[in-house]
Parts: sequence; structure tokens; C-alpha cells
Amino acid sequence: MNNRKRKAGGLSKYSQLLVPLIAILVLVIFNLIRDPGFFSVGLTTNNNGDPVLQGNLISILNGASELVILSMGMTLVTAACGGQDISVGALAAIAGSVFVKVLKSGGGSISPLLVLGGFLMCCAVAMVFGAFNGSLVAFFNIQPMIATLILFTCGRSIAYWINGGATPTVSSPIINAVGSFIPGIPIPTPILIVLLMGGLFALLFRFTTLGLYIQAVGINQSAARLNGINAVGIKLLSFVILGVCCAVAGMIGVSRLGLINHETLLINIEMDAILAVAIGGNNLGGGKFKMIGSVLGAYAIQALTITLYAMKVPSTDVKAYKAVVIVLLVVMGSPVVKEAADRFTKRIRAARRSDTGKEAA
Repeated sequence: MNNRKRKAGGLSKYSQLLVPLIAILVLVIFNLIRDPGFFSVGLTTNNNGDPVLQGNLISILNGASELVILSMGMTLVTAACGGQDISVGALAAIAGSVFVKVLKSGGGSISPLLVLGGFLMCCAVAMVFGAFNGSLVAFFNIQPMIATLILFTCGRSIAYWINGGATPTVSSPIINAVGSFIPGIPIPTPILIVLLMGGLFALLFRFTTLGLYIQAVGINQSAARLNGINAVGIKLLSFVILGVCCAVAGMIGVSRLGLINHETLLINIEMDAILAVAIGGNNLGGGKFKMIGSVLGAYAIQALTITLYAMKVPSTDVKAYKAVVIVLLVVMGSPVVKEAADRFTKRIRAARRSDTGKEAA
């Protein structure tokens, strides 16, 4: 009996990842049938003569970098506050504008120290705006989606004002390396940044109780407070961490393009980030979370996008096709479907036990 309970507990522990894993598996099988060489990876040289990896698989991993990073932060806000931040795209644009502003202050020469200073400055600004959103949620009990609607509405205008309405370009070997490849390393730099961010979160959850506290606050804020957990502080911290994620995503977006365009930088990415959290099996009402599920959900969304473009679907129709598939994925991961699947599984197990009992008799 105990072994059976432990086995069931182990299965339930990983069942949350079934939806994103099934989505990725279906996309992989579909693309392999359609084009057996779809996921092939090749080694070529770029304009600088450095070896780099290329292929649809690399495009998926590389193109999803900003979305994966934002999904990590969005997972924490969702788990702690039971709502979503819809201003992450606007905040990334603000952070990107600050990053460019600092780089342009160097008078044309961009040194590693200036890049580091620009990154730290855009992180600080994004953390301040994240704290603003978090304050509305934590102190005034405003729903996260309503609280972040303010920055969603005016954020890109703020990004526009930071650089005086201009779209300045930034060009240097360091910026090119951040947005594309580090010389001598064939893996795109954004993928390495994602691995670094994932490692930092893993260490944070491994050596601190932050993950436990976030889940406790999301499940029952009153009970968490009675157990000595500062629910207000945890909510505020989750938004601040999301602000750092926005800064990193904004820096990557600017480095890819070599300029800041406040109107188009990571436009509509907040919706994909929320969907990645949902597809990852996380409860959008808060509570328990599994960050790896959100990461897989982000890659599933990007894989779907690359698949549609490979099928020559017009860019104007991509969102419609994505919406249909995403609705199916979200429905698959809904509590109603999960409960129905659990009942069906229990019936099969009961029938098997009954048949076994009859054979024994």
C-alpha cells in the first residue's frame, strides 16, 4: 500500500508537465513527418568567420529566450499573487531604453564597463517599476492584472520619453555578442543567458525557502501570515524579481536589433508569457508552481511559431493558428479535463482489481 501511494505521489509530481511535454512531442512528430530534416543542426560560419550553429532547433531555442526568461518571473508572480503581470513587454521596453541611454552616454565608445553599468541601471529601473506594481498588489490588494494595466498603458510612452522620442542605434562587438554569438562559441548567446538565469533560479530555490514561501502565500495568505511569513514582502519580492527578468529580456531584445524601438520591442510578449505559465500546468489562481513547466510551455509556443512559418503561413494568420492550438492545449490542462482523466484512470484501475479478484477466486 505504501509503495502504491509513493508511486502515485511520484506520478502526480510530474503529471503537471504532461501538457507541455505532449505539446512539444506532437510538434516534433508532426514536423518530422512533414520534413524529416526539420530539426537538423548544422555548423556554419558567420560574417566574422566564426563557427556558429544553425537550424530550426537553434532558431526555436534562440528565439524563445526572452519569452522563457519572462515566463520564469511570471511564474513567481502568478504563484504568489494569484494573477498575472500584463506590463512585462512595456517594462522590458523601458529597461531597453535605459540600457541604450546609458550606452549612448559614452559618446560613441562602448566599453565592457559601460555595458555592465547600463545593464545594472536598467535592472535598477525595472526593479523600481516592478516594486510599484507589487505595491499596488501587496499593499492595496488590487488584482495584479488591473494593477499592471497602468504600466501596460503608459510604459511604452515612458520608453519613448527616455530617449527623446528617437530610436538610437547601438553598435559594438560587445552588443553584437550579447545579441548573437560570442566569438569562438557556436551557441547563440541568448541561449546561454537563459541557462544562466535558470541556474540562478535553481540555486535560489535550492538554498533558500523562497519557493516554499511563495507557494504558501499563494495557497493561503492568512495561514502563511499566521506561520510568520511576510505575505506582503513575498508578493513585493516576486514583482521585483520579475522586473529583473524584464531587464534581462529587454537587454537581449535591444542587443539583437542593435537599436531601441519602443513600439515594437517584445510587443505582445506578455500574452505569450501568461500562456506559457498556463500551458506549463501552473495554477493561474496561485499556489504550487513548477518553473520548468513554464519553460517548456514557452518553448512549445516558440516551436509552434517556427512550425507555422516553416509551413509558409502568412505572418498575419500566425496568431489565429496559434490561438486555436493554444486553446486546445489550455483545455487539455484545465482542472475539468484533469478531473475527468483522473476518474477515467480510477475506473480502469478498479476494473483491473475486480478482474484480478475474480481470477484469484
